[in-house]
Amino acid sequence: MKKEKMEFYVGILMIIGLSCCAYLIIVLGGANVINKNDYRVFAYFSSVAGLKAGANVEMAGVEIGNVISISLDMERLLAKVELGIRENIKLAEDVLASVKTSGVIGDKYINLSPGGSEIFLESGDTIFNTESAIDIEALVSKYIFGKKEEE
Repeated sequence: MKKEKMEFYVGILMIIGLSCCAYLIIVLGGANVINKNDYRVFAYFSSVAGLKAGANVEMAGVEIGNVISISLDMERLLAKVELGIRENIKLAEDVLASVKTSGVIGDKYINLSPGGSEIFLESGDTIFNTESAIDIEALVSKYIFGKKEEE
């Protein structure tokens, strides 16, 4: 009888422990399993160097969604970024999407600057006003090699 009781308690502790691990994996991994209240919009960039799926989408410094996927559009030869935006956030059709870096060497994210249009984007629409990421390596090499040529 004692052995069965102990096995029962060990089983309960294992279930609780596995549930906690699953919760931490979902929350810390940034998986969007619980909150599916978002709509998808697309943006095309000439460069999204360093941007990764799961990166934040922010407006005025507030997180309003995240990057769902990044792929190459073979027709336009541009990076196609799929954004998941919270359902309660309405974006004007002339919103500006920019690839930004948090801090000097921080993670890349998408910053949205609001537009003034009365027409709002719906799920599946495209953001046409975009600014690509600044390639710091190219700027540094241009500065270094530019100085060498002047000498």
